[in-house]
Amino acid sequence: MSKVILVTGAGRGLGTDIAREALAAGHQVVATGRRPEAVEKTLGGPQDSLLVTRLDVTSLEDAEAAAQAAVERFGRIDVLINNAGNLFTGYFEEITPAQMRQQIETNLFGPMNVTRAVLPIMRKQRAGHVITITSTAGLVGTEFTSAYAASKFAEEGWMESLRYDVEPYNIHTTIVEPGYFRTELLVEGSTTWPELSIDDYAPRTAPRIEGMKSMNGQQPGDPVKLARALLTIAQQEKPLLRFVAGADAIEAAAAKATELLAQAGASRELGGNLSHDDAHA
Repeated sequence: MSKVILVTGAGRGLGTDIAREALAAGHQVVATGRRPEAVEKTLGGPQDSLLVTRLDVTSLEDAEAAAQAAVERFGRIDVLINNAGNLFTGYFEEITPAQMRQQIETNLFGPMNVTRAVLPIMRKQRAGHVITITSTAGLVGTEFTSAYAASKFAEEGWMESLRYDVEPYNIHTTIVEPGYFRTELLVEGSTTWPELSIDDYAPRTAPRIEGMKSMNGQQPGDPVKLARALLTIAQQEKPLLRFVAGADAIEAAAAKATELLAQAGASRELGGNLSHDDAHA
């Protein structure tokens, strides 16, 4: 069944693949980006089933305008895919407070802005689906990714809770946790390196940066296949609440679940008897 799908960050990378695959599958697509002319050119020019509109996700005004334009053109919004994001990388002390705020602004408040603009439309319809692409970094913290992981862990918590807020209105939510896919996340413009340099970290920083740069274009995941998988989820009657995408991501999620169970067990003796004596009276 054809749906109206709004995709953020459609100008390049995974967002472009999602928009292309959605158009090829017969959906009506609202493709958004900071440079709409470039988005339209990337997607092959004007099309009856395509609306391209400006959207900087850090602007609530942009988000509201894009949502309104979608309704004016297609009458509704069935699926929102929060895809736009970026990567600030580095050791925590070498990431400036301003960089950390920028990371959170784009990766957390950005999708919140767009979702805030779209939810009134979905509630009025009593139908909709919010898909937010987080990351394996939203499940597992790793070296050199404290800012990115902070933003993605926050996205996970927001989306897990949002599910309960909107379920009564027949609005579904899906968290997508990709592993390493051959997108444009690691290219200049999507990745920002640390601004500060601290001697203690210097011997580790340079090799980390070079390692990440060399990974670009070598990631195992195929973003076109991921885009098609997302469209499959968008068509499900009861969509997945969480989609762990990629063999590497599934392995990491399983390992984290095992670790959490082990830590809960190890905490039981010390942490399981901390209630007030009268709590169970």
